[in-house]
Amino acid sequence: MYPARDVLTTEDDFRSLHRDPHISQTHKIIDHIDVHCRTWIERSPFLVMATYDANGKVDVSPRGDPAGFVKILDQKTLAIPDRPGNYRYDSFTNILETGRIGLVFFVSNRKEVVRVNGTARIVRDEDIRNAMAIKDRVPHLAVLVDVEEAFYHCGKAIIRSGLWQPEQAVSVEGMATYAEAVTDQAHLSGPVEELEDRFAKNEENRLYDH
Repeated sequence: MYPARDVLTTEDDFRSLHRDPHISQTHKIIDHIDVHCRTWIERSPFLVMATYDANGKVDVSPRGDPAGFVKILDQKTLAIPDRPGNYRYDSFTNILETGRIGLVFFVSNRKEVVRVNGTARIVRDEDIRNAMAIKDRVPHLAVLVDVEEAFYHCGKAIIRSGLWQPEQAVSVEGMATYAEAVTDQAHLSGPVEELEDRFAKNEENRLYDH
């Protein structure tokens, strides 16, 4: 671990470096999904989900589908489908241990994001799962999010990153493929080409098939 020499230890340490937040930032947090958050979530094709376990170990994972894949059941409840993935179930085990969740919703070509925090449950309710079917593939499970906080986050991070400006994208030349990186990190002995083929078939055939 890097031996940092100037570590902040109190809230005053960082608040003293900046001005107080504008009232728009201190009063914008609501405890439900209003019309503005609803419109945003219904148009979002991608989110990141943060959970943590009983020991405080944090996991953040991406979730994506066509826009509208997250269902708004009511002003206090969201439903997120579980699609085929790596079968690690990090988010699920964390939810079982602590029941806490944080979400960030992205909408293509918008610089802001919408954040939602609350508690979570893993459910098998058939009506909820059926409503989230794609290509007749019904998810086996869903995550219900009980909303405690919902709010817009300003667009500075997206602007600085140039996320929606492909002409600013860095070159991917020289970067390892997914299969090459996994082969090294997992110390696999088989040919990397076999893993490349396996991953390609997963992307082509297992987006919605378990």
